[in-house]
Amino acid sequence: MGVTLRSIADLAAAGLAADDPALRAVAARYAVAVTPEMAALIDAGDPADPIARQFLPDPRELTTRPEERADPIGDRAHTPVKGIVHRYPDRVLLKPVHVCPVYCRFCFRREMVGPDGDGALTPAELAAALDYVRAHPGIFEVILTGGDPLMLAPKRAAEIAAALGGIAHLGVVRWHSRVPIVDPGRVTPALVDAVVASGKPTWLAVHVNHPRELTDAARGALKRLADGGVILVSQTVLLKGVNDDADVLAALMRALVTTGVRPYYLHHADLAPGTAHFRTTIAEGQAIMRALRGRLSGIALPTYVLDVPDGFGKVPAGPSYVADDVVTDVRGDWHAYPPRGSGDG
Repeated sequence: MGVTLRSIADLAAAGLAADDPALRAVAARYAVAVTPEMAALIDAGDPADPIARQFLPDPRELTTRPEERADPIGDRAHTPVKGIVHRYPDRVLLKPVHVCPVYCRFCFRREMVGPDGDGALTPAELAAALDYVRAHPGIFEVILTGGDPLMLAPKRAAEIAAALGGIAHLGVVRWHSRVPIVDPGRVTPALVDAVVASGKPTWLAVHVNHPRELTDAARGALKRLADGGVILVSQTVLLKGVNDDADVLAALMRALVTTGVRPYYLHHADLAPGTAHFRTTIAEGQAIMRALRGRLSGIALPTYVLDVPDGFGKVPAGPSYVADDVVTDVRGDWHAYPPRGSGDG
């Protein structure tokens, strides 16, 4: 189908970008990769194409606002050993690799990922990370992330999963990945077997932002994972010009549930450097969630969350429907609660 586009020259040759110095400067600062599957989805004639906006470099990425941070959610402040992020008492992130199949232009770890990023864990570093999990019996869940952990070779992924399977106090293994969407052919039977090699309940949170990303090939990859015993949920980032529209998000969430994926989180975009052009206001996000409430059933409605900057964790950011003795319904009408007066006389 083609090769991954990894430079401005590659993008220009494919007719997806101009070969100009401003874009070359962006590519020199932040990694570029667009898989053939995503390149095929881009409408080069549409300057507002939501797929292009996610993956093609933009000169605005070189403008860093004062509130933006190289490590917006505070990974490094919660890293006791390399490869581990222990922000919450009962779960840790394990980051074995820092490369991705694509490099999203809004990535909150954009300072850490890519060919020049933090790199893969060495065998000794991985052993130390696993020892950390073994030494902390309060850890119930390990979340493999990165980078994208499905970039690991199946043999390597299986070895890590099997090692996690040998830790008695772990209850759940979770993987976070963009691979089933952007490089679905990579989801081979061998990789599916590797993902579930821990023998523990295994979840995979797939990152998808627009309904056009759910191609037939992506749906096939997700089905292979589900058929292999993986429990699927989704993560979506609220992005200006991509999906900051209730109709678009409703279409995406319905497409996910019909594919067997439970919508999990709708993330408010983080304060990563050079990403201001992607961020909505929280009020705008709350208005979208109000529009979705009632339109979508509970199984299709994600939780709108904000990662508090500098490592203080996720909190729900959605609208409130209850205040003192009044409640608002899905149409926006207010009601007293409990209802005033007696219905029985």
